[in-house]
Amino acid sequence: MQPINTALCSYGMSGHVFHAPFISTNPNFNLYGVFERTKNEAEKHYPNIKTFISLETMLSDDNIELVVVNTPNVTHFEFAKKVIEAGKHIVVEKPFTTTVAEAEELINLAKEKNVTLSVYHNRRYDSDFLTIKQVLSENLIGELVEAEFHFDRFDPQLSYKTHKETPTAGVGSLYDLGSHLIDQALQLFGMPEALFADLDSYRPNSKVGDYFDVKLFYPTHRVILKSSYFVREPLPGSILHGRKGSFIKSRADVQEKNLQAEKKPNSNHWGIEPKTERGLLHTEKDGKITKEHIPTAIGNYMIYYDGIFDAIRNNKAVPVTAEDGMLVIKIIEAAIKSNEEKKSG
Repeated sequence: MQPINTALCSYGMSGHVFHAPFISTNPNFNLYGVFERTKNEAEKHYPNIKTFISLETMLSDDNIELVVVNTPNVTHFEFAKKVIEAGKHIVVEKPFTTTVAEAEELINLAKEKNVTLSVYHNRRYDSDFLTIKQVLSENLIGELVEAEFHFDRFDPQLSYKTHKETPTAGVGSLYDLGSHLIDQALQLFGMPEALFADLDSYRPNSKVGDYFDVKLFYPTHRVILKSSYFVREPLPGSILHGRKGSFIKSRADVQEKNLQAEKKPNSNHWGIEPKTERGLLHTEKDGKITKEHIPTAIGNYMIYYDGIFDAIRNNKAVPVTAEDGMLVIKIIEAAIKSNEEKKSG
């Protein structure tokens, strides 16, 4: 089949690290163009790419079938709406939008224009998350009682990217990092009955949130999602406790690190974690208490783009639906309200 001509709405970290390498190495896609007003950064890495100095010019190019909206969070709705109105298929970086109302409008517009719409929640294809799914599906720790997921770092300095530090809609760690954890939690457990959130900011002179602690309430268990920029000694990324045992796993997916080192996703051993990062399973098997490290699944973000190809060319379901992306925003909105009111909701 004809490769899908694809264009990026920007070529910052997201375009350079998380999208271009997969589009350019997947034979089902052609990295056709990029929107860059003043720089030609993409051309340095992809000499055959076409650079557009305006979004309107890019969207008027009939050769483009798919557009990736990977601009700052606050602009996702504006850019996505223009892309859909132009009749292009679309991938929107997470977080999908800044509000549920915006998400609903885009979903309805995509249906009206009959275009494929998906949200790029690539962390569904992290090695640690795929391993957790396996542990739960195989019932290795019994009925779940509590799960805790962290996305921590030690980074007390404000970002040089001013749009990330300006208090506008969609800014802050709950949108940037929290959207990953929320999507993973919803994939594992579905929507919670209620939640309670504690949001704050601890970096000097920070005007946006850089800390969150969100507890999701389910009928049989609790799920805790946490992130802080002041964790020098990393905790396990995932801690699961069940009625038979526990599973503890580091956040050690190697894909982002390798992509930043300019390694291509079609290289040998892609997505394979070091054996030293295997998760610890402490549980009961056949009446005996066991403690062992279990193999880690292989991470691969390319699965997402393979799914996008199938959705566009073969009329299959998209790998991440816009509705899924909207549910993440629904949780974020509820967390913000919970923090403001200091009560669960």
